[in-house]
Amino acid sequence: MPPAVPGVVLNADKIDLVRERRLLLDRVSMTVLRGEHWALLGPNGAGKSTLLGIFGAYTHPTRGTAEILGHRLGRVDVQRVRRVIGHVDPRHPLESARTVREVVLTGATGTIELVPRWAPTADEPGRADELIALLGLTDRASARWPTLSQGERGRALIARALMPDPPLLLLDEPATGLDVAARERLPASIDRLRAGRPDLTTVLITHHLEELPTSTSHALLLRDGRVLAAGAAAGVLTTEAVSECFDHPITISRNGGRWAATVGPA
Repeated sequence: MPPAVPGVVLNADKIDLVRERRLLLDRVSMTVLRGEHWALLGPNGAGKSTLLGIFGAYTHPTRGTAEILGHRLGRVDVQRVRRVIGHVDPRHPLESARTVREVVLTGATGTIELVPRWAPTADEPGRADELIALLGLTDRASARWPTLSQGERGRALIARALMPDPPLLLLDEPATGLDVAARERLPASIDRLRAGRPDLTTVLITHHLEELPTSTSHALLLRDGRVLAAGAAAGVLTTEAVSECFDHPITISRNGGRWAATVGPA
């Protein structure tokens, strides 16, 4: 399913989302163009994962319109849309002891487990190995899921999400549970991925600016379901805006392309 509008990958127009009489998203508007790399930031309960669920075609807005790859939710088969979106959730519910290569291959079928009697095409094993190498996991390709670190699992899930060559990649707090070293390796892996796929569009959720890859181009600050600021990352990730978003004095700095946040005034 190619984008109906090639340049616009995501478009939210005055989205509200109401659940159990609670307003979780309040007139959220956001436009993401092909090749842009957005970060969604905000405190717990701000609505970040809720918004990502809409962009992944898992949730419909109560009011307003959402278009994904040029197709409006409510007027398109969401199963078809989901198949062309890479979605990375570190809480991946795999229960069996599959190898890294097998986990990556499940991205071809969009399932958690390998489908019984399913066989990959002639090209798919090679593609899986290429993605495994891209994410720095070649020496762990035969390692089984229970033996992987959280960082290795996170990178394996990114490779899995890329198996169908999606134009859109959604990353929901991919650094969850990572140790300090793994948290440093993950942004570098994402930067390499983005450099090798200039048409890829990504949206990444995080609570921590230190986890943002240097290739992050745009940012949106969300608080209580409302957009406080959105646009080019350099203009949004400022001391004033981030402090307002988290309702606490936070000093923002940037060095070598990486952001850092320090609690307290400059």
